[in-house]
Amino acid sequence: MTLTRAVTSAAFAFIAIYLASCSYQLLNPNSYHIYSKSQNIYTVNQSTPNVQWMSVQDSWIVATGDHGNGHWPLSCDDIVYAQCASVYKPCAWLPYALKKALTRPRIIYIPDNAIVVPGLVAHRCPCPCPGKRLHETASTEYRQFGSRYLSWYFPSTPLQRSLLFTDVVDLVKQYINSHPLIRDNRSRWVEGMGWDHIKWPGRAFPVASDLDQDPLLKGRPILLSRIDGHARWVSPTVLKMMGTLPEEVEGGDIIRDLTGKPTGVFVDNAMKLIPAPAWTNEQMEVYFKQTMEEALSNGLTSIHDAASEVSHIHFLKRKSENGELPLRLYLMGYSPKTDYWGHEIPRMINHGRHGRLTVRSVKLFSDGALGSWSAAMLRPYSDKPDTSGFMVASQRQLHKLIGQFHADGWQVNAHCVGDKANHVILDIFEDILHNGGNISEWRPRIEHAQILIPPDFERMGHLGVIASVQPTHATSDMWYAEIRLGSERIKTAYAYQTLLSSSTKNTIVLGTDFPVESVNPMLTFYAAITRLDVDGKSPHGPNGWFPEQRLTRSQALKGMTLDAAYASFAENERGSLTPGKKADFVLLDRDIMKVPVDEILKTKVLATVVDGQIMYGKL
Repeated sequence: MTLTRAVTSAAFAFIAIYLASCSYQLLNPNSYHIYSKSQNIYTVNQSTPNVQWMSVQDSWIVATGDHGNGHWPLSCDDIVYAQCASVYKPCAWLPYALKKALTRPRIIYIPDNAIVVPGLVAHRCPCPCPGKRLHETASTEYRQFGSRYLSWYFPSTPLQRSLLFTDVVDLVKQYINSHPLIRDNRSRWVEGMGWDHIKWPGRAFPVASDLDQDPLLKGRPILLSRIDGHARWVSPTVLKMMGTLPEEVEGGDIIRDLTGKPTGVFVDNAMKLIPAPAWTNEQMEVYFKQTMEEALSNGLTSIHDAASEVSHIHFLKRKSENGELPLRLYLMGYSPKTDYWGHEIPRMINHGRHGRLTVRSVKLFSDGALGSWSAAMLRPYSDKPDTSGFMVASQRQLHKLIGQFHADGWQVNAHCVGDKANHVILDIFEDILHNGGNISEWRPRIEHAQILIPPDFERMGHLGVIASVQPTHATSDMWYAEIRLGSERIKTAYAYQTLLSSSTKNTIVLGTDFPVESVNPMLTFYAAITRLDVDGKSPHGPNGWFPEQRLTRSQALKGMTLDAAYASFAENERGSLTPGKKADFVLLDRDIMKVPVDEILKTKVLATVVDGQIMYGKL
């Protein structure tokens, strides 16, 4: 071989190896274009609400566009190349055409009838705690584990809410028989959630002896939470464990019979008296796995957990550090303590291997729930005039706690259902904001904001307090809410359009509140825009319950995406499909922004993407 040929061969070999090296860097499998011929990429970006294509580079959206701005999907290679050029400087000497070829991502064409929307957000519970519902159609691993937890209401099918008392007892029996470890050991606790006495004849609370009549149930510690989680029904065995009970509980109620004897139902703060054992790490593992799978299959890319106890936070902290969080978690720290507990909560922002865990807020409870007459009202209930509900903490206690959390830099999210609870919390927020509080830095939230007096709508909007609501609460409660509140108060209850119109930031956060309601965000969307039940019915007919409070489809989608991001300090990072934001999005099999409303609940999730990676389904 001549010297010239040897040099030439060596040069070609060097170039081939160098190009292979560059190709390895530039041909990134996490770079791709999403293309919709029908312009069905809904960005929730006011300036460009719909686009035909979106480019993803690693975990980020780097470009969006359509034919109208002169960019065809292949042409956006120029944009992607521009984003990558500074990163891949070793190949800067290569010809432009070759660099374009090396940086060209794949193109994913979505079906004409499918749509892409920003990642959807749900509110509630990735962590287990007593009273949180589990999956009854559990895996073999779960059944062998022998959890003590019963679920008769599977979150993704939220429509079977009419269980009678006898149905509940039968399902408890079925659960025990299907779990040998529980069946053969009467000391094991059986827990569950989902009963609703409002659906029963007479609408009376159950009693402990109801859980002791059947030989299979007799002598077992049984704890069953009401559907809203604000009342618990226990068996005689649990009552016996509790011993002598106090006459009264501040912020709670021990339901008693005519002789003063406890019946076995405990409301709000009185539930703390029940000696249920803490969840083990193994039980948390099972619950976590099932919740993550269920959330992703329903198109959720983020969960705002509205009450994470310290043990749950540390469990999820380990998960995040091990890279085991498949979606984003925004945790609201919670403790049943009445003294200040902010120092016990670890503060974390975008924590973990993938930066998907944040803890910068706390959850406080001001009252109970409408279904158990424990929501704090300014006037007595129309159907129970001997009570106006109650605050679970005094205004003085709440003011002290909220003031300290604000001073220490924690966002405060307050559970408020009744008009008194909302009024008291707004008084506290207003005082803090008028004494140096910065609304954009603090962003206090009212969770539920169900019943307000008219002046408090304007005050809430003027202060900039965020309303975080659950539209399915309206459609679940609409069959009895007017009986409970009367014909006048009901007009300012579940008033979502009024809350949005009053907001100076045009913001309302929509959530699912699972497991109280369904985990499926399509039900949230449907309830928000129709105010109908799943059969298309309401007390006011087919136009919906108080139809003037319906949200538009655009308002509802924004409330489930960008507004939810704002409420978690993440509006600059996610919530819309905008260049420079995280590539969190969902592919749905139909256009929920256009299809007839009766088709919305048939929607299927084709893919759920977090940080540009497919976590469920396929593209």
